[in-house]
Amino acid sequence: MKSSESMVSAHNLTKSFRIPIEASSGIKQRLINVLKGRKGYRTFTPLNGISLEIKKGEFFGIVGRNGSGKSTLLKTIAGIYTPNKGSVQVNGTLVPFIELGVGFNPELTGRENVFLNGALLGFSHKQMEAMYTDIVEFAELENFMEERLKNYSSGMQVRLAFSIAIKAEGDILLLDEVLAVGDAAFQQKCYHYFDELKEKKKTVILVTHDMAAVSRFCDRALYLENGKVSLIGPTRDIANKYLEDNYNRISKDSSKAGSGEQKRATIEKIELNAKTFEIGDKLEAIMSYANPEKLPLHFGFQIFGQDGAYVFGTNTKVGDKNPVTHEAGEVRISTKLQLVPGLYYLTVATMNKGATEVYDYRTNIEKIIIKNSSDVGGIAFLDYDWDVE
Repeated sequence: MKSSESMVSAHNLTKSFRIPIEASSGIKQRLINVLKGRKGYRTFTPLNGISLEIKKGEFFGIVGRNGSGKSTLLKTIAGIYTPNKGSVQVNGTLVPFIELGVGFNPELTGRENVFLNGALLGFSHKQMEAMYTDIVEFAELENFMEERLKNYSSGMQVRLAFSIAIKAEGDILLLDEVLAVGDAAFQQKCYHYFDELKEKKKTVILVTHDMAAVSRFCDRALYLENGKVSLIGPTRDIANKYLEDNYNRISKDSSKAGSGEQKRATIEKIELNAKTFEIGDKLEAIMSYANPEKLPLHFGFQIFGQDGAYVFGTNTKVGDKNPVTHEAGEVRISTKLQLVPGLYYLTVATMNKGATEVYDYRTNIEKIIIKNSSDVGGIAFLDYDWDVE
């Protein structure tokens, strides 16, 4: 039943597209295709029966793998797409930050594009003049505003577009992957902006792969899988399921992971030799565990990027270690961090003897920072070594 405070409600939302699969070079070929029963297209359904309700003042997350229908859902809510079935109701003015920079002209300067983009958002020239300094300072592009946009990097363009877009006022904000913009310092500005939105009780819908951002900002979240609702609920449940599913896809023998006996053997704590590293440094982690039933255990270790993308993972079974049956103990792993500079998150797990069932799965249990150094960056093979007690 729809709440009186509902800002966005969708019922049985379905959206399909026709994707061409065979070109017809002429009338003759088209006739042949018809006679042979060839349609020339396939039907792609990124949204299939989606129902949800987002209340006033709620910070709502939408997560899922690439191709799960996240952006299509956001564009359907925004009215960019019309659903084939079902309905969407929006109560209030809506500001979509879906494709930042749409309407920019590469032949114009940064300054000229600020006023152009502002006009598309409904601002007058006088209003844009009053906001111009704040926009440029937020984007950190003071020295580039008289340059043509075609000379900007893609990151600079997105930063400028986002800085303009956040000036727009609306009852509901739609944000699609905006956390991917800029460097670490600019992302912190985005985080502060989100904090302000939460304090103001703005209704926000955020599409992201960053489970840390979902956990930090969102009140609830929707997990999409193949265009269908997999789960709607508290952010911790959504983030854990998302990362567990990601883990299951990565692990070769994990078809049963996450089912059955959860948390029978638990990770008690994890200690790191440091939190900040340079490229090529060794990360040493000590995981303390409790195993009251003395189950045969294996242990997993993963590194995720800030955007939630999987970077590296291993487990003691892959590392040719025998399962342990101690009631408690420690597991040590050391790995060389050949990663590009940035922020990363660690996830650890206890698993059964075959590494096919997860008992305890601690997502984003620690974060580490890789600093710039004189070494050449780039994700590379990470040598690792296990020491199990």
